[in-house]
Amino acid sequence: MRLPRSLQARLGLSLGVLLTVLWIAAASVTSLVLRGEIDEVFDSSLQETAQRLLPLAVVDIVGREDDGVTQRLGAIRAHEEYFTYIVRDAEGRILLQSHAADPAVFPAYDGPGFRQTATHRIYNDDALQGTIRITVAEPLEHRAAVVREIQMGLGLPLLIVVPLALLSIVVAVRASLAPLRRFRERLDARHARDMSPVPGDDIPSEIAPVAATLNRLLDRLKATFDAERSFAANAAHELRTPLAGAIAQAQRLQSETRDPAAAARAADIEATLKRLTRTSERLMQLARAEGGQLRLDRSTDLGIVLRIVVEDIARGLAPGRIALSLPPAPVMSDLDPDAFGILCRNLVENAVRHGAQTAPVEVRLSEEGELIVANEGPVLPVETLDRLTTRFERAGASPDGSGLGLAIVAAIADRIESRLVLRSPRSGASSGFEASIKVPVDDLTT
Repeated sequence: MRLPRSLQARLGLSLGVLLTVLWIAAASVTSLVLRGEIDEVFDSSLQETAQRLLPLAVVDIVGREDDGVTQRLGAIRAHEEYFTYIVRDAEGRILLQSHAADPAVFPAYDGPGFRQTATHRIYNDDALQGTIRITVAEPLEHRAAVVREIQMGLGLPLLIVVPLALLSIVVAVRASLAPLRRFRERLDARHARDMSPVPGDDIPSEIAPVAATLNRLLDRLKATFDAERSFAANAAHELRTPLAGAIAQAQRLQSETRDPAAAARAADIEATLKRLTRTSERLMQLARAEGGQLRLDRSTDLGIVLRIVVEDIARGLAPGRIALSLPPAPVMSDLDPDAFGILCRNLVENAVRHGAQTAPVEVRLSEEGELIVANEGPVLPVETLDRLTTRFERAGASPDGSGLGLAIVAAIADRIESRLVLRSPRSGASSGFEASIKVPVDDLTT
């Protein structure tokens, strides 16, 4: 039989089985001991009865006028007689017997002492040099009935005690493992990127080393992730200045050269450097999304942040390229405005870059904090939608873009315990692409 995987079930089952076996063994041993004691007590009673009756029988028989007459004692009142006896002379004639005695169950007299037949326990004794002999018999069924009653008295409480003991074991084991269960719940409730130590001061000492080892592992993972994010952010930051200088040199080369081929190569270099600059900026944003604190102790109107981001992007676009829709009331949230700005910028720039140029990009923010960015374009297959949040994954073959925009948005959504939803076609249309995310907002009812 396979043991259950639960430690609580294993402890309860093993302790319950062990307790039940011990109770049964104790009851069995007690029953055997009591059987021996009962035999001693009944043998003593059997012998005592014979020795008390024999002198009375001698007096009665010696004083008789008629020799050899059988006398049966009558019962004063009806009762169940466990001990029966007969008194015989040396020739085996019955001189006296109890009222319920059956001479057939009494074997021939063969001297003083205990005997046992198939149905009775016998005790013999004699007096007057063996001329008067008494035999007392007790049915073996009587003793067996007494033993059964004692065994029932020992066994029946088990039907109550054992279930109560098992229930007590389950309650005790569950209470003892409660700290371990709370530790598991604290760990399970952790966000995927929360690497802080899990409190475990109240867990049993046998499990404490496991908790300590787990917390040390979390510390090492946190240090590793922090190092990776710090490297990405620092590398991207350090690249900004030399990239800006390289772009300026490429632009100067274009303006000074008279060779069309050299000017074209300089333009290609400038475009490549600009893409590299955008990629470094996205890497810094990704490091910010994965490592920074996204929830603050103060609230900000997200509508203002979204308006600023859209206006900044729209400066380099044709009029009406972006259609912004904001609720009339402020959308207050404790989400870091910089993180929300990164989120909005990546969604809007992604829509502008990959959407149809003939239709505006629709940007909507609801009072409940749902941000929706939709653009016109061809319908994307489901397998493509599933890959868009992967880093460096692009929707099309165009080299424009870093492939990090939606990955950054997905990282922020994961940190704020939300979800980036991608749809194609967009809601209420047969074409296009739509991205939506629900950000936390203040509860206006409190």
